[in-house]
Amino acid sequence: MSRYTGPKARVSRRLGMNVWGTEGETKALDRRPYPPGEHGRGRRRSQNSEYLVQLQEKQKARFSYGITERQFRNTYEEAARQRGVTGEILLRLLELRLDNIVYRAGWSATRPQGRQFVGHGHINVNGRRVNIPSFRARKGDVIELRPKAREMVTIRWNLDVLDRAAPMWLDAGDNGQQVTVREVPTREQIEIPVREQLIVELYSK
Repeated sequence: MSRYTGPKARVSRRLGMNVWGTEGETKALDRRPYPPGEHGRGRRRSQNSEYLVQLQEKQKARFSYGITERQFRNTYEEAARQRGVTGEILLRLLELRLDNIVYRAGWSATRPQGRQFVGHGHINVNGRRVNIPSFRARKGDVIELRPKAREMVTIRWNLDVLDRAAPMWLDAGDNGQQVTVREVPTREQIEIPVREQLIVELYSK
């Protein structure tokens, strides 16, 4: 399954959250805080079937991180093979993607923009350029903007105007242009409104 490229506001309304973090989605949810479609206004989210609720939680996570169904499934299977709470491990693996770290560092306004920056070769990991958005960082990795990227108007605007603080599991340095993975994030440090246990239940069927 390919990556979703359709109307973002429609997906956010269906899932009841601002999936990609854009201003357009926020406005759409404020104007019409109900699912899209002919019967959207009268349909209650609480009346959804158990399967649909589980599916929606998976879609929230998948769309939030901007990955394909196959990528999400493979990440889940990797999480399931590790010792510990599968749902929490799944979110940790997703958080450690390079495109997400670019977003968490405040260099991009959204994860899709972060994926674009990585793909265009604007990011170094431990002194080497990495252009693979799915690259998974590890504890101790140093991620930084390459010299030309530090002068990009878009990135400067994101840093200076949006001014988002990096999460506790990232140590910011060099005037916010470098971050170090201090630790693997805990569930409490992952700010994404997803009930990951329902995703585990969905895949366990």
